[in-house]
Formats: sequence, structure tokens, C-alpha cells
Amino acid sequence: MAEVLTASALPVPHGFFTRNGGVSTGSYASLNCSVSGQDDPASVLENRGRVARSLGIEPARLLGLSQVHGIRVVTATDPWAVGAGEKADAMVTDRPGLGLGIVTGDCAPVLFADCGGRIVGAAHAGWRGAVAGVLEATIAAMIALGASHDGITAAVGPCIAQDSYEVGPDVRDAVVLRSESDSAFFAAGVRDDRWQFDLPGYCAGRLRAAGLGGVIVTGFDTLVEEGRFFSHRRRTLALARGSGAGPIGHQISVIRPA
Repeated sequence: MAEVLTASALPVPHGFFTRNGGVSTGSYASLNCSVSGQDDPASVLENRGRVARSLGIEPARLLGLSQVHGIRVVTATDPWAVGAGEKADAMVTDRPGLGLGIVTGDCAPVLFADCGGRIVGAAHAGWRGAVAGVLEATIAAMIALGASHDGITAAVGPCIAQDSYEVGPDVRDAVVLRSESDSAFFAAGVRDDRWQFDLPGYCAGRLRAAGLGGVIVTGFDTLVEEGRFFSHRRRTLALARGSGAGPIGHQISVIRPA
């Protein structure tokens, strides 16, 4: 059975799925839901099917995107084939039966729902997308469907936490360029000219500033919980140590209208 985490404040079926409960093997073990890697396609389809069925979604109606760290939002009205999603980093829908899926390996998955449960959204928020405005773009797309700012609740799912996320001056400069006050999301790093960036806190701050009715941070760190989450940064650190880390899978976060 697919292991799933939830945010009780979201009034619709949803889940932040971990890496556990699937059929993939090796470095993809076991609930890899990314169709863009080198995992066995049949295994990925079975994993995605398990995720979909656990939320009452027909597997063919679990949607995904070709995520590019941008701010484009797709308004989903009909299902598309697995792997045929547009280049975008967020989706919204008001169509019952459609599931919106975001895959991540350290970036923040953010799930949205309006208070009536009729309109939902899902966004992939790495630092680039979050700074550029993907969260606000998702909110705007939900409002275009009839939601209101103060009627939307958003939950920031498992992602890399501040203690694990060392960044260089390029990231800090890009964040602070938008607003000097956002320097509050950085702590001093262990090394010179490095900082620890609070990605989930930054996402939550942007969501609160947008006037949402509720904002939740789940608080799970994808890097340190190796038995529960895939992590791109963990793989990068392993390669730097010369441990020969191979490819990794990605976990999925999904939401659907009530």
C-alpha cells in the first residue's frame, strides 16, 4: 500500500506520497512516480495507479506536467495521456474526477483547495519558481475559476528543510532582489559565502502575503528522511563524496476536487 501523508485542513481528497509502497526496484525503490527517468515504464504506471486508486481517481485521470521551474499554470478540463503534460509547473481544475499530480525530489509540492472543495490546485515550487511567482499564479488561476483569496487553503508538502539546504550567493541574491525583507529566510551557513535557505518557510510566507485563508507547512525534510523520500540533493552530496550514487526516483503529491 502506498504510504501517504495528509494535511487535515485541506477539505478534499489529497496526499503527499512518500517513496514507499510501490513496485519499482533499485535506486527507484519503490513508489517512483516520475515518467521522465529511466525506471521501468510498467512499474511507474503501476505506482501511479496505486496512488490514483488510493484517492478514488481513475489512473487515466491522474494528470502530470513536464515541470520546468517556471510559473505557467494549466487549467485542466479533460485528462491527457501519461507523459503528455504541457511544460508548466502548476495545474488547477474544477472538474470532479481529475487528479492533479506534482512530482518532486526536494522542491516543495504545494496543494491548494477552496473552502467548498470544488476548485483545487497543485504547484511545483523550487526556489526559482517560488521567487518568480508560481504560487501566486496558481492562486490567480483558481480565482479565475471562482475561488476567493480568503477561501483558499494551501499546504506546503515535504521538501528540503532549512538545515539541509545550503545555497550560494546566486540563490540569496535572486531571492533578496525581489524583496530585501526576504533575507529573513536565510541563516548563516557553515561555510563562508553560503547560507541555509528556508524553502518551505519562504513558500508559506509568499502564500500568506497573497491573503490566503489558511497556510500549512507539513514540516518533513526530504533530504534527511532517506527511508521515506527521494532527494536530489542527497544524491548530489553522495556523488560529491564519490559514493557513485545512481539515478533516483521522485515522489508525487496529488489533489482532486471533492
